[in-house]
Amino acid sequence: MIRQYGVIPYRRSANGAIEVMLVTSRETRRWVIPRGNPISGLTGAQSAAREAFEEAGVEGSLADAIGTYAYDKRKASGIVPAEVTVYPMAVSSVLDDWPERHERERRWFAPGDAAAAVDEAGLGVLVIKVKQLLLAP
Repeated sequence: MIRQYGVIPYRRSANGAIEVMLVTSRETRRWVIPRGNPISGLTGAQSAAREAFEEAGVEGSLADAIGTYAYDKRKASGIVPAEVTVYPMAVSSVLDDWPERHERERRWFAPGDAAAAVDEAGLGVLVIKVKQLLLAP
């Protein structure tokens, strides 16, 4: 099994609504969160933040991990199960120039729409969990 780290970037819109960002995967163009393998010398949270910068062009502060979800990673050698530890990221900067800008699309979604757009049910649950955490008193 592959271990990965990812973020659910979020912000509040001008009218105060919560929005989350998804990006497309490079090969299948599915909606996913920025995620990737551990980076040597970085913690899981730091690895996740680096992926958010590289894949989505966002920077911000991470909260504690809110859970994990599983998916099937397609590799040249075949399909390998992967588990992703997910951190909510309060986005402070959305960059116009980032490493994978020509390889991916990024888009802000209402949490319910984002949960419906992703293929992995476990990821959809975590997207809704971010919204619930932000609305909790």
